[in-house]
Amino acid sequence: MDHSSPLMRSTDHRLMEESSSSSSHYFSIFTNYPLLSAGLAFTMAQFIKFFTTWYKEKRWDLKRLVGSGGMPSSHSATVTALAMAVGLQEGFVGSLFAMAFILTSIVMYDATGVRLHAGRQAEVLNQIVYELPSEHPLAESRPLRELLGHTPPQVIVGGILGTATAVVGYLVSLTANHWYVAESAMTSKWTLETGSLTQVSFRCSACIIDNIV
Repeated sequence: MDHSSPLMRSTDHRLMEESSSSSSHYFSIFTNYPLLSAGLAFTMAQFIKFFTTWYKEKRWDLKRLVGSGGMPSSHSATVTALAMAVGLQEGFVGSLFAMAFILTSIVMYDATGVRLHAGRQAEVLNQIVYELPSEHPLAESRPLRELLGHTPPQVIVGGILGTATAVVGYLVSLTANHWYVAESAMTSKWTLETGSLTQVSFRCSACIIDNIV
């Protein structure tokens, strides 16, 4: 016999619902189309950069898998994929796409502006330090990072890669969604037909029993 009060049962039920909801929100991260598109575009750009560096310098550099600079721009690919995915999912006339588009513009402009020139300045400073005499206090200074920004072609290629990634991902998600809807419809139809057949079988059995009695 259940002696718990209605208030306690209501509280337990609410806690179970909140736990289920939080678990659902946690797993929904792995089905977030814009987030997945941006992450995939970044990963692809870094892998491509790894091979383009080998083609240009004839050596393998594992730092290219996580480093900045080079062909193509992973930053441009990431933000472009994000903006395109948001536009395809939420529409291109809403405020979400506007924010994503402004973010993309700032990142791509910064890559070819401030970051590119900062890298070139670092290259010049490293050359100056390299030519200093050994007794100079700055002669043993740690070299500055030179690969910081991107040239316009690198940014454009990164943008094309990000756009293609988002569009392909959107088409794949549409196909998967249509397949899921069709599969659910077939399952529901099969369940209804099975239930109808079961009811008919029960009725026939009842009729046979009545006739025997």
